[in-house]
Amino acid sequence: MTNKKAIAEKLLQINAVKFSPDKPFTWASGWKSPIYCDNRKILSFPFIRDFIKSELCSVLFSEFPDAEALAGVATAGIAWGAIAADQLKLPYIYVRPKPKEHGLGNQIEGHWTVGQKVVVIEDLISTGKSSLQVVEVLKDAGMEVEAVVCLFEYGFSTAATAFKNAGIPFVALSDYDTLISLGIEKGIVTAESEETLREWSKNPASWGV
Repeated sequence: MTNKKAIAEKLLQINAVKFSPDKPFTWASGWKSPIYCDNRKILSFPFIRDFIKSELCSVLFSEFPDAEALAGVATAGIAWGAIAADQLKLPYIYVRPKPKEHGLGNQIEGHWTVGQKVVVIEDLISTGKSSLQVVEVLKDAGMEVEAVVCLFEYGFSTAATAFKNAGIPFVALSDYDTLISLGIEKGIVTAESEETLREWSKNPASWGV
């Protein structure tokens, strides 16, 4: 088990999480959101990066001991997959959103073998759509996907349903509920903001529309 609260604390410590209920962020999907989690910031803080690397590798080592390779999701999952693969001395590949339009035209970069057991590394899961697209690419290439492991997840029911339907387990080092609870504990999230943040998480697709 990961220490979800400790990881959430690290995210808040480096301001990787922004709360803005009054001026919502717009995601790439077009969704409006009162919160934005930028895990890319972690890479700039060596000691926090090292802590999260240790947590990530601990999960991989204890829960997926049969993994024969790691696969990072482009772009944000690439660094974490490489870091974990280096620590665990596992082969590493990464997957593009679509095949490269020049050169070899690869969508999967690196060396793999048919039947190889792979764990996918992602930085963040919202709906789970992009992660599961990577899972399908790897399966189509003949690999066996053991699970998806991410640094943070929003806890949307759509993601849980999508992973369940795909038959793929996923593990998050920390999550939305833990983050919000910690924000309240630290006085970062007010009672009014908490209500907004809870309402948004129930139906993010239509919130703020």
